[in-house]
Amino acid sequence: MIRVEIYSKRGCCLCEEMKEVLLRVQRDISFSIQEIDIESSPALYEAYKERIPLVIINGQPAFKFHMTDGELRRRLAREDSHGTSA
Repeated sequence: MIRVEIYSKRGCCLCEEMKEVLLRVQRDISFSIQEIDIESSPALYEAYKERIPLVIINGQPAFKFHMTDGELRRRLAREDSHGTSA
C-alpha cells in the first residue's frame, strides 16, 4: 500500500486544505495517511515550522504548501506503476 504522511499543525489553513485533498482522493485510490503534528515535539517543530504543510509519499517529499486533486492522483499513479508496496 502507498504510504502518505502529512506534516502539519493545528490552526494551519494550508494544512487543512491539503488534508481535504488527501481525503477526497483517498475515496477513489487506496493509500494510508499518517498525520504528523509538528507541535508534538520541539525537534519536529524546529525542523518543519517553515515547511508545512509537507506531504511525503513512500518516504519521498512530494508536495509542499499546496497540491491539487489531479497532482496527487498523478503522483499516486506513478507510485502504483512502480509497484511500490509496504
